[in-house]
Amino acid sequence: MEKDFFSHPSAYVDEGCIIGKGTKIWHFCHVMSNCIIGENCNIGQNVVVSPEVILGNNVRVQNNVSIYTGVICEDDVFLGPSMVFTNVINPRSAVSRKDEYKQTLVEKGVTIGANATIVCGHKIGRFSFIGAGTVVTKDVMPYSLVIGNPGRHSGWMSEYGHKLHFGPDGIAVCPESKEKYILEEGNVRKIIS
Repeated sequence: MEKDFFSHPSAYVDEGCIIGKGTKIWHFCHVMSNCIIGENCNIGQNVVVSPEVILGNNVRVQNNVSIYTGVICEDDVFLGPSMVFTNVINPRSAVSRKDEYKQTLVEKGVTIGANATIVCGHKIGRFSFIGAGTVVTKDVMPYSLVIGNPGRHSGWMSEYGHKLHFGPDGIAVCPESKEKYILEEGNVRKIIS
């Protein structure tokens, strides 16, 4: 049976993984047992995907990323170079905490910048944007721009990755897509025409 995905000869894909059609796994990667990786994903070089991780369709993982057990990334997520997830709140070398892994959910369309750290047990909301070097220590609202250490809400982003500027009417327009967004009661949503 011929596989429908590409893996570089230096990459390891363990038994029990499901890899979608058109996915590419590049140099020196290790996809560990029982992972589910969707269609048309790109896994850059030197990436570790720990057991039972789930990646949706069209996920882009840049070089030197660690995705640990407990992480779920929905469709169209971008993971920047050298960013990392954690899966235990209080790790100790001499204490096994494998039964204490916490789930981290990265919703559709999220971008996580280079060298960011996502502390486990949080939800990163749809189309949010985590700036380079940011340390996320709590849930992130959909469309939120989060920067700094610790990460702080710093604005709102469109689905095309542009900062939104809201007028007095609470409406913002993405400069690229021309899609409109509304800010109501501290939350942003796209206006569907």
